[in-house]
Amino acid sequence: MKQFIVIGLGRFGSSVATTLSENGYDVLAIDSNQDKVQAITDKVTHAVRADATDENTLKALGVGNFDVAVVSIGDNISANVLCTLILKELLVPYVIVKSPHSLHGKVLTKVGADRVVYPERDMGSRIAHNLISSNVLDYIEFAPEYGVLEIVPIENMVGKTLKEIGFRSKFNVNVMAIKRGEDLLVSPGAEDKINEGDRIVLMGKNNSLEKIRDYNG
Repeated sequence: MKQFIVIGLGRFGSSVATTLSENGYDVLAIDSNQDKVQAITDKVTHAVRADATDENTLKALGVGNFDVAVVSIGDNISANVLCTLILKELLVPYVIVKSPHSLHGKVLTKVGADRVVYPERDMGSRIAHNLISSNVLDYIEFAPEYGVLEIVPIENMVGKTLKEIGFRSKFNVNVMAIKRGEDLLVSPGAEDKINEGDRIVLMGKNNSLEKIRDYNG
């Protein structure tokens, strides 16, 4: 099972940490503010007050043994960059960093961030669900209640038509497209079948898309 580090326990970081923990994952939460650490202590596996821009501190916490780190140090751009650089040097395999704007995001990518997220577009809990849903490739929230989800079909879907799977009747979501290699089938019909290796692009209300995430056949 994956282990996660969340650095920075503002609204975004706390949302990611608690959502991951509620889904049964080990979470190490880090912040320099004792009050924020105290507030989340009972909600995650471990919560530590520490300076995440200090390499020796992160090394002592064993961050290199974790699978994913989420960095959300407010709007402190230099701290975000330094922390990201240290995490990658300590061989954390996958580092996600919250960025206030695209220019900062480009810098973060240059220093090794595997993914940059923007809080105005990506809610913390949505990011957490993406991390723990192995069949979810991407999620875009384009309105407060609606989103677009790209998934890998689970085994139970392969070989069935869209009607048989029941995306609209069971889940109340619409299939926008099927990606098949280099081809893109836009607005597929009810009798179109899902093949192994396909990617399915769905649109609907967020609560309906959540059902797709949890569906296992």
